[in-house]
Amino acid sequence: MAHFAGLDVSLAETAICIVDEVGEILCEGVCPTEPSALIEWFSKLDYDCQRIGFESGACSAWLYRELKDAGLPVFCIEARHASRVLQVQAIKTDRNDARGLAQMMRTGWFKVVHVKDEHAQKLRALLHSRRCLLDKRLDLENHIRGTLRSFGLKLGRVTLTDFEARVRELIGEDAELALCLGPLLEARWRMHEQYRLLQTAVMRIVRNDEICRRLMTAPGVGPLTALTYKTAIDDPRRFAKSRSIGAHFGLTPRKYASGEVDFNGRITRSGDTMVRDHLFEAAHSLLTRSKRHCALKTWGLRIAKRSSLRKATVAVARKLSIILHRMWVDGTDFWLSGEPATPADAAT
Repeated sequence: MAHFAGLDVSLAETAICIVDEVGEILCEGVCPTEPSALIEWFSKLDYDCQRIGFESGACSAWLYRELKDAGLPVFCIEARHASRVLQVQAIKTDRNDARGLAQMMRTGWFKVVHVKDEHAQKLRALLHSRRCLLDKRLDLENHIRGTLRSFGLKLGRVTLTDFEARVRELIGEDAELALCLGPLLEARWRMHEQYRLLQTAVMRIVRNDEICRRLMTAPGVGPLTALTYKTAIDDPRRFAKSRSIGAHFGLTPRKYASGEVDFNGRITRSGDTMVRDHLFEAAHSLLTRSKRHCALKTWGLRIAKRSSLRKATVAVARKLSIILHRMWVDGTDFWLSGEPATPADAAT
């Protein structure tokens, strides 16, 4: 008889439920969220589980690798899909969620999530750290601008390096404003220094990565877009068709068809938000800033003419994601105007 297990993972403890092939609950328990503890818990069972599933989350990659290495048949499933299934339960508890996940493992009605390798995850962490520092620095700058504006002091347009000097010039001899904004200026500069370190590290990685350099031959695709795309895909062979990439990153329209109703909505926005944002920026750069023409740009401009630039940018972003995957799989560069493009053509 086959057995199936569902794990509801939280930071401290994991609720476990095991069912048989007809859905009867055989065993339940709670275990510390540690791979060694979970492995020991399953090793004490009198039967083997055919499938062990848990939702994607903060701890999922770490647990998946450790449990997989221990020989357990683990599956990391799509959290949004699992959430919709678990909503049918009247009462939400960790125990009930584990029961629902076990039943999903039994029926096979779940979507498996690809778990990236450790190197790809570290690169993603680097990109997120860089973006975090950039956002915090911009938040500080906007706060400083707003504070000065409330006293009638207008900062105006300044460069990155002239920002602090201009603020101190406006503050002048005002000791109270200096007390309010001085620490913020110091924190802003420290953040910028650390941001530059991460930016340099990202550029060094891209420069030494053959795949990123190949992706950058596509117009509009720069170092950040290339590395973000590469780390999100991780393994291009997991997609049987390149045209599946658009849907994977949420760049395809929603579909509602029921009875006499049939219409397409806005894009789904599912999948990796960072990749979708970078692809959108790359497409916008291709349509508005690229000097050289190609079939992709001509196609996008036709859409913009009959619809809007924003819709055209989304369409080009989807098409660009498909082209980048095909370039990666085939090991070819992007051809622009009959000649191979170079990374120097990248604009973002």
